[in-house]
Amino acid sequence: MQKRLTFAVKGENFLKFKLEQLMFEIKENWDSYLRSRETFIDLYKETMIKLHQTYKEMGKRDFSLISKLSKLQYKPTIDVKYFKKIGSLIPVIEYELIKEELLPAYSFENSSHYLDDLIIVLEEFFEHLIVYARLEDIMLKISLSYKKINRRIKGLKNVIIPELQLEIKKIKEILEENERENYVRLKNTKALIKKVI
Repeated sequence: MQKRLTFAVKGENFLKFKLEQLMFEIKENWDSYLRSRETFIDLYKETMIKLHQTYKEMGKRDFSLISKLSKLQYKPTIDVKYFKKIGSLIPVIEYELIKEELLPAYSFENSSHYLDDLIIVLEEFFEHLIVYARLEDIMLKISLSYKKINRRIKGLKNVIIPELQLEIKKIKEILEENERENYVRLKNTKALIKKVI
């Protein structure tokens, strides 16, 4: 029982150490996460403004047609790999937008000048979207690991270790009581032997 208690205490200390590592990792990634989030939101706003201006100037039909034609021109490739860091799977996202033709899928005279700006902003937007998604995934996984480990520490500290200590105390009390009973029996036996002799 004492070995189990020692093991539980060592486990609690190890989990506290791991919790400190996770806190360090959160602090290390937090600034880059906030910068990435701010950049992503700014690019999202800019993309929506350009999209609205293009849509407003060209109309629904022309814009949809150019959008469908542009789909044929780009082939996106995404490769997601994972590696383990501090007990969490961290994604590595490789994104490449392969442009098959150098010329755009639309004529310059019948399209909005906002369309070219929109395409440039969209390419940048997708790059930052992937960076932001990766950092957000890292932060979520680390925070979930932190929550899980914290719950385990509380379980060890508030339930398992006190139960083991209580069981050890009960066992010690039972052993002490048995020892006293044996001592009393031994004394009574000695007294009987002395009376008989």
